[in-house]
Amino acid sequence: MMNLHRSRHLLVALLAAAAPLLPARADDEGRLMDTLVVADRVQVTAIKQGLSLRTQPVAATVLGQTTIERCRTNALKDLSELAPNLFIPDYGSRMTSSIYVRGMGARIDQPVLGMNVDNVPLMNKNAYDFELADVERIEVLRGPQSTLYGRNTMGGVVNVYTLSPLTWQGTRIGAEYGSGQTMRLRASTYHRLKEGMGLAAAAWYTQSDGLFTNRTTGERCDWERLGGARLKFQWRNTRGLRIENTASFTSLAQGGYPYAYAGEELRGEDGTVLVRPGEIAYNDPCSYDRTAFTEGFTLRYDAERFSIASITSYQYTDDDMILDQDFLPLSYFTLRQSLREHALTEDLVIRSRTEGAYRWLVGAFGFYKHGRMDAPVLFKQDGIERLILANANAHDPDYLYTWLDDTLPLDSRFRMPDVGAAIYHESEYHTGRWTFTAGVRVDYEHARLHYENETVARYTKTHRTDGTLYPLELRLDEGGTLRQTFVEVLPKASVRYAFDTGNDLYVSVAKGYKAGGFNTQMFSDVLQQKLMKRMGFGAEYDIDRVVSYKPEKSWNYELGGHFTAANGALRGDFALFWIDCRDQQLTVFPEGTTTGRMMTNAGRTRSLGGELTMQASPWQHLDLALSYGYTHATFRRYDNGRQDFRGNRLPYAPEHTGSLRAAWTLPTGVAWLGDLVFGADVRAAGRIWWNEENSLVQPFYALLNASIRLEHEHYSLELWGRNLTGTHYDTFYFVSIGNAFLQAGRPRTFGITLNIHISNNQ
Repeated sequence: MMNLHRSRHLLVALLAAAAPLLPARADDEGRLMDTLVVADRVQVTAIKQGLSLRTQPVAATVLGQTTIERCRTNALKDLSELAPNLFIPDYGSRMTSSIYVRGMGARIDQPVLGMNVDNVPLMNKNAYDFELADVERIEVLRGPQSTLYGRNTMGGVVNVYTLSPLTWQGTRIGAEYGSGQTMRLRASTYHRLKEGMGLAAAAWYTQSDGLFTNRTTGERCDWERLGGARLKFQWRNTRGLRIENTASFTSLAQGGYPYAYAGEELRGEDGTVLVRPGEIAYNDPCSYDRTAFTEGFTLRYDAERFSIASITSYQYTDDDMILDQDFLPLSYFTLRQSLREHALTEDLVIRSRTEGAYRWLVGAFGFYKHGRMDAPVLFKQDGIERLILANANAHDPDYLYTWLDDTLPLDSRFRMPDVGAAIYHESEYHTGRWTFTAGVRVDYEHARLHYENETVARYTKTHRTDGTLYPLELRLDEGGTLRQTFVEVLPKASVRYAFDTGNDLYVSVAKGYKAGGFNTQMFSDVLQQKLMKRMGFGAEYDIDRVVSYKPEKSWNYELGGHFTAANGALRGDFALFWIDCRDQQLTVFPEGTTTGRMMTNAGRTRSLGGELTMQASPWQHLDLALSYGYTHATFRRYDNGRQDFRGNRLPYAPEHTGSLRAAWTLPTGVAWLGDLVFGADVRAAGRIWWNEENSLVQPFYALLNASIRLEHEHYSLELWGRNLTGTHYDTFYFVSIGNAFLQAGRPRTFGITLNIHISNNQ
């Protein structure tokens, strides 16, 4: 890991170098990091919150197309640290889209950040990590967005808008090659079929041999193959009617899960070294496969005094995760989790279009999800001997237990129907320099879990005195249904005062809400404990207690503002926040050598901090951007029955996040060659506490990235490097059957990227 002292000095030095440049005059305000979007053009975009986020009481970061390309924002994880207090660690696989915002977040199940692509909400967090191809802009709204967007947006929402065939016509081609034999190919075409009608088609393919080696197999474990396509149709007429239909398909196969052993040197019974600290060494395969399809249809009509929009979607996800769940070169147990899910959503939004003092919005949202999951756990020789037989023989002095089979399958099957509905309203009143906003949402959800568990155990017990042998067979076959119903009222209110154009202050209060759910991965433990109880020892789990967890709720109090200086050469935003959260959802491993993980609810937590973003163009050819966030997130009430964690920091959420980006454009003077762009950025995060005890921590670290780019209207050629200082840092920590594991962050990497844009715009 990079030394904390060294990392801070590197960041301070870069800030000091940039500071003298800020007061300079801007000769070209339009170049300001290309993140200021001021016109709706013809796309069906920003249906709920509008485009001009700087005039609204919200903390938001907007990335335009040029910034997205220069920062190589290929996936959701690449947004980490670009927005303050947004942290998305890169670990595991593309299934593990863990997101932390302002101290809140979770490793599994419900996300704290919502995600919409062309106004369509993604209903499954497993599908968040996809290829961001041909994206026009990305909006990151921080703080509860529950009133407009509903469940699972208590940390904020990310809105992704893809390129429109009505604003750009032509062909785009991209190719990239980098470390780890990584290759990325993209191709797309955009056509205006006639006035007001456009069609776009895009396809992409990514493959990588990986960067981390499994010592047991001698092969790279984080390889990846990803392909996908998108078809987008848009139509509008002169009477205010607009139609958009987007269909996208992705297919993914990857290894992933480069988890390194973090305990003491582990030796076998013969004294040979099995695994050393820092080694990735497991003997059974790990992989993640996903097929996803999304169809989104938007119908919008703009009348003189109001607009009405209907957003309808169908989403299909079929994924398959295979884990060597002990992550050791031993045969404890493996997990295979297969989920096939269908989801339907409908969002109806009506809003005023008048320029008067009062504006309003009303909406209704509904969804239905149905998932089928198979999650069998297979106990192997070491698992049977060390987790079952060792316990049985230790607890029964009269008999010696032996197993008749090489494996023990614990089969779990689930059906998970989930239905929800909501109505919401927002009013906005302007008077002079003041703007008052109030809104409320009533959100209903009913979730069910139908489960079927079964196992067959064949074993013998031999009397230790007379040698009498008893062959036994235990069959467990049980099922049931669990239900949860949530009804939440989600209000918000804000007051904004505008000093002049681009300068304002606001105060807001809003309630956030994250849905509850079921711990499906605990059913293997439920079966294991029930089996051992039937064998005559141990205790059974209370299914209702360990499988269900409650919703998470928060109140967010915020003081913020937007500012502009030096004739627009400097723009910025700031926010101070205080979040009181009840029943915060935490991912924990039950005590002992268990096979599952579970979500539980902490009693009460508190998060407070601040954020600052600045964008500057002191000269026509220099762009600077700064993002910094600080979060102090602690337990106010959480006792797990063994320890009281009051006052401890929340795990996995960093105390500091930040980025500093600079792009210096040097015209070559050769028309066909374009400009030479020198880019550099530093991204930093830390400290990160890895457990509730706060006994393990990832220190503050900073990563230096740089690029040299030839940039022309019709092409760009870029040489880039990431983590140039070779900083070692960890992105994830967990415990399985009493053993600790860490995943290291990506090492130093290099690559070259070519983009070709052949425009047909008139």
